[in-house]
Amino acid sequence: MSLVDTPEFQRLRRIRQLGLAYFTYQAAEHSRFAHSLGAFHLATRILDRLRERYSISDEEHASVRIAALLHDIGHGPFSHVVESILGFHHEQFSIDAVLSDTTEIGRKLATFSPAIAKNVASIIRGDYAKRSLGQLVSSQLDVDRMDYLLRDSLMTGAKYGIFDLEWIIKSIQINEPDDHLFVSAPGIYAVEDYLQARYYMFRQVYFHRTLRSAEAVLKALLRRALVIFSDGGDVWFRSGTAFEKVLRGQPLTLTEHLSLDDSDFYFYIKQWQSSSDPILADLSSRFLDRRLFKAFDLDMPESERPGFVADVRRIVADRGFDPDYYVIEDEAGNAAYNFYSTDTTDPKNLIFVEDGFSRPSIREISEVSSAVRGLQQGYRIHRLCFPAELKDEIAELYHK
Repeated sequence: MSLVDTPEFQRLRRIRQLGLAYFTYQAAEHSRFAHSLGAFHLATRILDRLRERYSISDEEHASVRIAALLHDIGHGPFSHVVESILGFHHEQFSIDAVLSDTTEIGRKLATFSPAIAKNVASIIRGDYAKRSLGQLVSSQLDVDRMDYLLRDSLMTGAKYGIFDLEWIIKSIQINEPDDHLFVSAPGIYAVEDYLQARYYMFRQVYFHRTLRSAEAVLKALLRRALVIFSDGGDVWFRSGTAFEKVLRGQPLTLTEHLSLDDSDFYFYIKQWQSSSDPILADLSSRFLDRRLFKAFDLDMPESERPGFVADVRRIVADRGFDPDYYVIEDEAGNAAYNFYSTDTTDPKNLIFVEDGFSRPSIREISEVSSAVRGLQQGYRIHRLCFPAELKDEIAELYHK
């Protein structure tokens, strides 16, 4: 409870779990705070069950539970959206927050146990000495994914993310000779269900075209703000703040990073609506008022795409919009890892299951499941985002 009550953890109340998904799914307003508590709860349930069969020390038990609670402590505003713009990864900030004596979380952990902070950081980083226990927090079958799939499915109303959590909890075991988790034979179908839930949630929710369109507008307006600021233009900011360093393109310290949340970005974007720069003002208004871009799937032969994009840029420019900010190519590469991938150099990222009942062996799940092998084909999106008011003209271009 003392960790939950720290300023760093309470900050997660002000960061939406699904970033801009609320533009599409009106109830998707849940926070990283709620998700972190959920991951902690699942870790506690699984550990308590494992302790009935395996030797898990009090320190290991506490370390895994705390790591599950704090794994997202370093997330920035809008969750993953801003990371790609500012070039940081939340996991490193999470590790730094746990180890630092400048954070209340770091000081509380150091007071509790000299070793606990290092253990928690190691679990989040993925190199914990007890690999099987670290997998509960960082692997392709971990409490983070289990919680967010069910929670996001509930809050968006999309039923794709539902799977049999109870069977998975009941079936998780430890292969002690090789020090990794595996799922007993009766639970393999629940894991297939879980992996398929991830597949459909990415395709139908996390890659939803309206959500991605909102992200495209946000990224465009932030890019414009950075350009205008570097040119000495009209970009409102408060001097001496972490956000000034964001505009300057300077890396943030841990304290500065943890001072920012979703509300800071909304505050600045609201000010930028009055900018004398017409592009920044327009993009800011579009974002706040949900006048988003149209997202158009480039479902044409790949050789034809560059020419089509060039034609769209010309149309957009002819209508008075700068194509550098009003034509956005939205690509997500092969997203197989988001579903399940064996393409990893680290065995901790593989899911192992018990194959057979009379003479069982422990095997990697895609070796025994055709359903999982099908998910390894991956999934790509390639879309073009542009002002919605031009959709009819661009659709006509596409059909020519």
